[in-house]
Amino acid sequence: MSGHSKWSQIKHQKAVTDKKKSQLFSKLSKLISLAAKRGMNPQSNLELKSAIDNAKSYNMPNANVEKAIKRISDKSSCLEELVVEAIGPGGIALKIRTITDNHNRTINELRNILTDHGSKMVPPGSIAWIFNQSQSQSDRVSSTESNQITQLFEALDDHEDVEDVISNLKE
Repeated sequence: MSGHSKWSQIKHQKAVTDKKKSQLFSKLSKLISLAAKRGMNPQSNLELKSAIDNAKSYNMPNANVEKAIKRISDKSSCLEELVVEAIGPGGIALKIRTITDNHNRTINELRNILTDHGSKMVPPGSIAWIFNQSQSQSDRVSSTESNQITQLFEALDDHEDVEDVISNLKE
């Protein structure tokens, strides 16, 4: 039974779930810190209260929440929200919302992810009209494009700075 250790399987599964949980907590922490810029009291800052409630719904420890709020008082950490627009495989429109402490690093990393998956960044505001139309959904994509889109969404979701991806792709 060489190579069939149950502990080995459990260890690998735990590593995967721990990594996903860590990425989630990191994203939630950034949302809390960004909301805390507008006020550190959850009773007077509804955005902060909402971010904290969201974090607690994912069982984020109170110590992590408090650390995220206190981080904003540290002047060296300046988080900013950044929205990147792109055209993906099959001509789908993408709005990628990020929270980052390094604007240039995030832009370069997103550009690399997009390029690797057959997509490209576009100037800000150039695809906004697509999202404002009532019939702005992409009609059809081929199976190859569908696979590229799935891989692109997974790569963007794995990036630690990406908070949300909006597209005009039909479900």
